[in-house]
Amino acid sequence: MASVQEAIDVDVPIRVAYDQWTQFESFPEFMGGVERITQTDARHTHWVTNIDGVKREFDTEITEQNPDERVAWTSTGGEAKHAGVVTFHKLDDAKTRVMIQIDWEPEGLVEKAGAALGFDDRQVKADAQRFKEFIESRGTETGAWRGEVPREG
Repeated sequence: MASVQEAIDVDVPIRVAYDQWTQFESFPEFMGGVERITQTDARHTHWVTNIDGVKREFDTEITEQNPDERVAWTSTGGEAKHAGVVTFHKLDDAKTRVMIQIDWEPEGLVEKAGAALGFDDRQVKADAQRFKEFIESRGTETGAWRGEVPREG
């Protein structure tokens, strides 16, 4: 399994950074290779990606979501196997550190070679930088959903 970690400081309050991250359908605006995300309910999303000509569709389940703190997910179906967590850390009233960790299972020679050569690391670093530019250029999130997921049990 491949693992990628990245941290980036964004010049917005923690609530704005968190709220934007939970606007999953806006990910194609700052994530390379993500063509479309559809949020099907409070816990589930459907992704369509095209990375270096490899098109994949898969579903994810949000496994943990604490407003202004963390969002964790895992794939539940489709072609891609991955899981991840994004945490949000208040640096001051107007600055937040966003920490991203993604674990995924590369398939096929191209993906395995790309992981070995660090292409996935560079992709996540570039996506984090685009998220910073995206949210700082707006100063506010693009939607109002806080990502509060009802607890099961």
